[in-house]
Amino acid sequence: MSDAFRRLDLNLLRVFDAVMAERNLTRAAHKLALTQPAVSNALRRLRETLGDELLRRSGTGVEPTPRAQALWPVVQTALAQLEGALAPERFEPALADNSFVLAMADATAASLLPHMVRILATEAPSVSVRVLPLATRDPRRLLDDEAADLAIGYFPAVLADLTARNQTGDAVDYAHQRVYDGEYVCLMRKDHPLAAGPLTLDQYCAARHLLVSFSGRPYGFTDEALAALGRERRIVLTVNQFFTAGRVVANSDLLTVLPLHFFGVTGLQGTLVWRALPLQLPTVHVDALWHVRRASGAAQRWLRDVVARAAAAEHLPQQGAAGSQPLLVQPRNS
Repeated sequence: MSDAFRRLDLNLLRVFDAVMAERNLTRAAHKLALTQPAVSNALRRLRETLGDELLRRSGTGVEPTPRAQALWPVVQTALAQLEGALAPERFEPALADNSFVLAMADATAASLLPHMVRILATEAPSVSVRVLPLATRDPRRLLDDEAADLAIGYFPAVLADLTARNQTGDAVDYAHQRVYDGEYVCLMRKDHPLAAGPLTLDQYCAARHLLVSFSGRPYGFTDEALAALGRERRIVLTVNQFFTAGRVVANSDLLTVLPLHFFGVTGLQGTLVWRALPLQLPTVHVDALWHVRRASGAAQRWLRDVVARAAAAEHLPQQGAAGSQPLLVQPRNS
């Protein structure tokens, strides 16, 4: 055992974790119910113990040194594991007042949250949920910073990376579970000239298109599939929300590629119709992703169960059948 470890006060690590999360001494003090001088003193003692500056003042906050950046994930994991070992495993939803944070896009939230609200009202009336917009295919940074308990969406590159790491024996800091699968379709206004019959590839490529893109990049997975066929489409508008896309398409001649479940939650069923796409796209696998620091807690397990039950309440449809029930999917650049 090193001399630094023998002299280490666990409370100093709690202060370090809070300051790293907030990047501000005043906010960290408020979070810990301490005074700012107490937080400053704890950081001074930790600097002396570890022999590193750890945090430097920057503008209205603080910036971590490379040593602090490397140390923080280890401290977070250790504190979470210790808390999990010491805390009671029992979680009583009816008595709980936890606040959970979920990251997902608007179309996913529109289908999932109504069912979650009903579950919470019945089982956990004092529990609250906050939803953050999900604007990336890789939410690991969000989970690392504990800005969200769960990210729900389509994360193919992340899951492929985690699988590869697991197969090579590397440490894997994230866990996931399948919510369910979905498909994308072409939406257009009800009286669109192309709504009269099946949509052909020539008609699709000749039309004007709206793209839903998190990043704003005017190129999505549909364009990748078209390029493999030696075809392309003309994108004249890019937006970052499905509901915005639905409103625009309902009042224009633009086509857009959106999750089939969206058709059931837009409130625009009287003005929108969907047609099967005239090209093959891969199945969209929707997953809940979380950091392993949050894997073992009873409250977190209950939250994941609520998400699974809310997803099941969406009644998984037969994919590709007209008039089928809504699907839960997560947007990617379409």
